[in-house]
Amino acid sequence: MTFVHNRILIVLAAMLLALSLSANNQIFDETDVPLDSTLEISLITCGPGEMIYELEGHTGLRIKNSDSDVIVNWGLFDFDSPNFIYRFVKGETDYMAGITSTKNFIDYYKRTNREIREQKLDLTPLEASRVVDLVSNNLLPENRIYRYNYVKDNCATRPLRLIEKALGDTIILGTANADFTTFRNEMKIYHSSYPWYQFGIDLALGSGIDYQLNNRDASFAPVALADMLSDARVASSNGRKLVKADKILFTPYATNDIQPTSFFLSPVFVCWMVFLIILTITIIYPETKRISKVTDSILFLIFGLAGCLITFLVFFSEHEATSPNALIFWLNPLCLLVPILIWFKKTKFFLSCYQSLNILLIILMFVSIYFTGQKINSAFIPLILCDALRAINYIVKTKCFTLKKNLYSKH
Repeated sequence: MTFVHNRILIVLAAMLLALSLSANNQIFDETDVPLDSTLEISLITCGPGEMIYELEGHTGLRIKNSDSDVIVNWGLFDFDSPNFIYRFVKGETDYMAGITSTKNFIDYYKRTNREIREQKLDLTPLEASRVVDLVSNNLLPENRIYRYNYVKDNCATRPLRLIEKALGDTIILGTANADFTTFRNEMKIYHSSYPWYQFGIDLALGSGIDYQLNNRDASFAPVALADMLSDARVASSNGRKLVKADKILFTPYATNDIQPTSFFLSPVFVCWMVFLIILTITIIYPETKRISKVTDSILFLIFGLAGCLITFLVFFSEHEATSPNALIFWLNPLCLLVPILIWFKKTKFFLSCYQSLNILLIILMFVSIYFTGQKINSAFIPLILCDALRAINYIVKTKCFTLKKNLYSKH
């Protein structure tokens, strides 16, 4: 979805081109200045790439007249900016609007072998000039940076809203080609060849991406937006179609399909293998054996670290879709108690109390899932079973051991 560009100076220089374009067309005074009849506005959609941030495609807005031909891009970010990763996780990712020549833009996506689709918009000269006016204003230094939101405010939603503002009317989008019932469902379709990426999304994002979508919601993905635009109409213009010409500017010279992850490397297979290993250890080795203690230490350390991330996302991140997240009942920082308490005899009582609480929390997670409608990744099931199995096993065997010890002491 993102056309990465770290050279801020290039972006600033390109902005001058946009301002020059607006000056040439003199659109700031619609009543006194002749309109440019050669001005054309198009939506450019680039197909999915191989990087995880390219899986939904990318959108640009082409502005062309007799003097200029440029593409406006709302997908720029500076990966080298301070604390980028931390701010991205926290939901404080700032993206930028920039501009480049159409030739440079198209050449880049040709080199990466991604389909390029152009949809020319059926706009009046006045509407087209308003688009340029709005773009020029958006490219001003004080306006070009915005707070990126993966599903609500990105490189696809920005130009769509800008075009609507220029029209002064609502765009009624056509129907999506795929069955996009929820954000999570739509993401799964685009991430089908990256199951571990979807595994991470399902871990981090809660019920905020599980509500029923309309077409406008589904248009957050550039390739979906392009499909919907092909039949889009302007609401109050007697059914006027928004797109007057739809063509492919570049067809990939070879298949760009990403090879799907082997089933034997998929999260579902790996997690079920982990469950079988945990089940075997649970059956063969008692809790007092070192291998059981090491197993629980590793398992609950991983759960605890994942719980720290989920807790951060739920309570501190600005991402609206990270909270509520029912997984926090299962994965939380309390899991980190196990790798500590399990190695000391004097802490057996506290560990038993925690594991009892752990079972209760797992039950609460499923109750929360039922009421919030959150969908969980199928690969989580064997991991949840691992957690519950080790917790129940510890509680039962500890109580049996205590009971036997008391019986022997009485005799």
